[in-house]
Amino acid sequence: MLSAGKTTKVSRRRILATACVAVMAGSFMFATPAKADQLDDLRASGAVGEAYDGFARARAKSAKEFVIAVNSKRRKLYIQRAREQKVSVEQIGEIYGEQLYKRLPDGGWFLNKDGNWIQK
Repeated sequence: MLSAGKTTKVSRRRILATACVAVMAGSFMFATPAKADQLDDLRASGAVGEAYDGFARARAKSAKEFVIAVNSKRRKLYIQRAREQKVSVEQIGEIYGEQLYKRLPDGGWFLNKDGNWIQK
């Protein structure tokens, strides 16, 4: 337990290692393979993109409800990881965002921090 006035420095490498394990396992997004397949299909169609902050974005109106469900699960995981690592939820999200970009298939859409969509 931390005493008042003390801070804990957590390395970006440690956070990244934790994020990589979860991303590779795929457990942070869905409980069922069918939903993971649906996300892959929506990404491939361009209806869903990923963003720098680790959250999905609906690029088509038809994907909005699905993206809300995806992001709800991700948010819960990011909060848990942030508590474990003693860092902000935003830091965790950005690390996951980097990993999601790396795993994004060719043709997938990614929203940069500057607000511009790029196609991988």
